[in-house]
Amino acid sequence: MLGGYRIEGRRAAEIAASVERAVGAGELEPGQLLPPMRELAAELGVNPNTVAAAYRILRERGVIETAGRRGSRVRSKPATTGREYIRVDVPEGVRDVATGNPDPVLLPPLAEAFAAAAEQNDRAPVMYGDEAVEPELARIARAALDTDGVPDGPIAVTSGSLDMIERVLAAHLKPGDAVAVEDPGWGSLLDLVPAIGLRTVPVGLDDEGPLPDDVRRALEAGARALIVTDRAQNPTGAVVSAARARALRSVLKDHPDVLLIEDDHGHGIVDLPLHALAGVTRSWAFVRSAAKAYGPDLRLAVFTGDAVTVDRVRGRQRLGPGWISRIGQRVLARLWADGAVDPRVVAQAYAGRRDALIAALAERGITAHGRSGLNVWIPVPDETGAVARLLHAGWAVAPGARFRMNAPPGIRITIATLAADEVGPLAEAVATAVGPAPARGYV
Repeated sequence: MLGGYRIEGRRAAEIAASVERAVGAGELEPGQLLPPMRELAAELGVNPNTVAAAYRILRERGVIETAGRRGSRVRSKPATTGREYIRVDVPEGVRDVATGNPDPVLLPPLAEAFAAAAEQNDRAPVMYGDEAVEPELARIARAALDTDGVPDGPIAVTSGSLDMIERVLAAHLKPGDAVAVEDPGWGSLLDLVPAIGLRTVPVGLDDEGPLPDDVRRALEAGARALIVTDRAQNPTGAVVSAARARALRSVLKDHPDVLLIEDDHGHGIVDLPLHALAGVTRSWAFVRSAAKAYGPDLRLAVFTGDAVTVDRVRGRQRLGPGWISRIGQRVLARLWADGAVDPRVVAQAYAGRRDALIAALAERGITAHGRSGLNVWIPVPDETGAVARLLHAGWAVAPGARFRMNAPPGIRITIATLAADEVGPLAEAVATAVGPAPARGYV
């Protein structure tokens, strides 16, 4: 059943660690069936309850899944083998349009803001017991959220959007609970949910955001949380429209106990209006990160939510990192206050590159999606073949498998640094690699 690998251990934690090591090393492959609990207990000379506890640990970590009498098996995409490993190694001389990074040229200079923040800290160092949130950052963030129609709530700071999402999920859900997520969606999020012991429920989407009927089915089936990307959805570029927001709010009104998490990582690089969903459910959180507009290494995100959710996250944060560096918070506050990034200029730059590629692909019979953000999503009939042929032609694109569960195959192209004279050759290479396909969505 397990080939040459032998599970070891006497305690539940040791048995679980033995399985997890084997999965990480590739000795136990995705889909491989594990021994029945009583059989493994007899082999190890332990109580069956010990093996049951080990399997429970592995399920909560997203390493295995159990299907009743059909037994337990390694997940098809275990948390141990993250989606970031589903990528193309870029040989020398190949153009990399797969990374998802912003254009460094469009990021603001940080030296002056950091110098001012450090000088302020020299005058009045932040010490244990001080406020966790920089008051000026909270003031600026709250004013911007008010302008965009996000409901009132306390402000907190985390180390990026994913950190916030993990903390909010942990504050409300227990292992085994289901979370409705976009499909295709952010690969890191699709890894995170099972890694913390939760189950993903895919929700289809189109250019206007999650499909209301899919959301309704997921919530009626018992999903306890819904995660929505408001703008610059990764990988499709979808933007929640006003009409779609109304439809989703209508669905959420029938499920007031669902935890709603909204990710607005496109803030600062998108000039399309925000149509937030928050305020319909009792528990909600809304996050804005600085990564795409100001630089991934700032590792900062500001979020708000209902008072209970924010208080739970702050409380758990105090027991771990304590707070996010106030120096970094002061840097972001200064950048926001000084208008270091003009969203209209940045958005227009990215839009010009997206639109040019989408138009060039359309001329060649290829349907592509990308209303906002840094990426273009292209449905393809043969994902593996398309990626391989494009690599041979000198272009490294991201395989859609990194971003999807039940959605049809596709590839993601990052346009952030795409030059005007590269658009035609790239579109031609894509057309040659995938051939014209019927116009269709990505759900």
